[in-house]
Amino acid sequence: MSKSYTLLSIIILSLFGVVQAQETDDIGTETVTVVKPYTPTVSDAFKIKSVPSLNDSIVLQKKKITYNIFSVPVASTFTPAKGKASRVEKTPPPTLYNSYASVGLGNFNNALVDFYTSREFNRGEDLLDFGLSHHSSRGNIDSTPLETDFYDTKFDVSYAKKDRDRDWGVSVGLQHQLYNWYGIERGTFTETQVEALDERQNYFNAEAKAHLNLEDSFFKSGKILMRRFWDAVESGENRIVLEPSIELPITEELVTINTKLDYVGGNFKNASLNSTTNTSEIDYGLFQVSVNPSLLVLRDDLTVNLGANFVYGMDLEDNAGNFYIYPAITASYRLLDEQVIAYGGLEGQLRQNSYYDFVNENPYVSPTLIIQPTDQQYEAYVGLKGQLFANVGYNIKGSYTAENRRPLFLLNPQNLFRDDEKGYNFGNSFQVFYDDIRTLGIFGELNVDVNRNFTLGLNAEVYNYNTETDNPAWNLPNLKGSLFMDYQISEKWFMGANLFFVGEREDLVSNAQANTPPNLFPSTIVTLDSFFDANAHLGYRFNEQLSVFAKASNIANNNYQRWSNFQVQGFQALAGVSYKFDF
Repeated sequence: MSKSYTLLSIIILSLFGVVQAQETDDIGTETVTVVKPYTPTVSDAFKIKSVPSLNDSIVLQKKKITYNIFSVPVASTFTPAKGKASRVEKTPPPTLYNSYASVGLGNFNNALVDFYTSREFNRGEDLLDFGLSHHSSRGNIDSTPLETDFYDTKFDVSYAKKDRDRDWGVSVGLQHQLYNWYGIERGTFTETQVEALDERQNYFNAEAKAHLNLEDSFFKSGKILMRRFWDAVESGENRIVLEPSIELPITEELVTINTKLDYVGGNFKNASLNSTTNTSEIDYGLFQVSVNPSLLVLRDDLTVNLGANFVYGMDLEDNAGNFYIYPAITASYRLLDEQVIAYGGLEGQLRQNSYYDFVNENPYVSPTLIIQPTDQQYEAYVGLKGQLFANVGYNIKGSYTAENRRPLFLLNPQNLFRDDEKGYNFGNSFQVFYDDIRTLGIFGELNVDVNRNFTLGLNAEVYNYNTETDNPAWNLPNLKGSLFMDYQISEKWFMGANLFFVGEREDLVSNAQANTPPNLFPSTIVTLDSFFDANAHLGYRFNEQLSVFAKASNIANNNYQRWSNFQVQGFQALAGVSYKFDF
């Protein structure tokens, strides 16, 4: 009871003190400065160590064990294998043979022979090549009573040597060609006239060439050509061409100077068929010297070649000469990497014509030609080329050309006043007619490489001619086109095809008259139809050396006229075998 009174008294006194404290006046403030921040620490716990007591009646004692190692040497024959990288299986490279032979036979008694061999000496620094080719046909064409045989045989030998700083070579070639002036339709002449007519012509060619190329020298290259060309009626021609070239670096640009010495001269024993008498020969000798300096400028995507062509041409028979200056400017600019490249140029030349060149273009010319050079004043052209896709290439070009004395093939007049040794005076041969022509042309080309086994290409050309004489551009088509294809069908089979189209051409049929100029001969303009020709070949390889092939020409069997009154053979098929070997 007393404890309860005591506790109650303490509580009452405490409450009284608090009330008194609240009623006390303000005692003021004091500043307390903390000298060191509070950094509490925790002392490590103290672990009591105790060892338990064992109350077992039996205490096991650990027995001491002694180890003894008995070493015995053992011989080891193990050899670890060295690591090897995994190999990628390679396709074996094709075996190269130094010789090749091919023989084929077909209808119209067509025959084809090719042979080639190449020999290397001194580890490939010296190379000796031999080549022989022959193509002939002994078939007849129903539209003409004359023989239509032809053959072309060519043999070449060349030697070349290549060192570290130069390469040079020489070659010799021989060629024999046989053609017939068969451009006479059946029923045009009597059997007696036809039997008395000798329509056969033979051409012979012998030439030698040499070249020299040097590295690290201002004299960069040189070429020389010497040719003798003649026929079965004693016509003959000589040609010598020398072409040295030097290069001179000037600061960052390169100056190239090309020079050319060109001589052609010959003789025709027979007069022009525009004359009713054969009493005079035709002699010609033409010589020209040309110098062509040019400056090559390279600037990022721009390439410009600035130059001019200075030519002095001489007619040695007339002792006359003329000096010509031609532009020689070309440029190209990459508009879009390899996709679009713009190019253009302005070029001219004095082009040397020859009997040999005319025969290669038209073997049915008469041995009574007038040979003159062509003054190509200029050819201006612009174009775009490049790649539409990675495997599709294109080329588009527009051009305008001005030429004086451009040669055109024109049918010779029928001249029965003449009794020449050969029968080319029955309107069945061609002369060369020179005219001044302005030509506007458009050219387009597309090449497609679908893959490494298939390629396709096509091109087209459109021309518009304006002649000084107001005559048609004789035997020049306004439209030409071609398509080619090669396809590796499988490892063994392969094939290819080519198609070409030639548009209409115009020629002149005339009759010679005594004491009458050629432009007044009775004449008629004829139009030759356009033609389309399709050709294909198919082959099979038994192995790397032996293969067989078949060729088809003029598949559509069109008896078109390549030249006026000269029809071609119809459908032609030829099969043969090819063999590669080391010799």
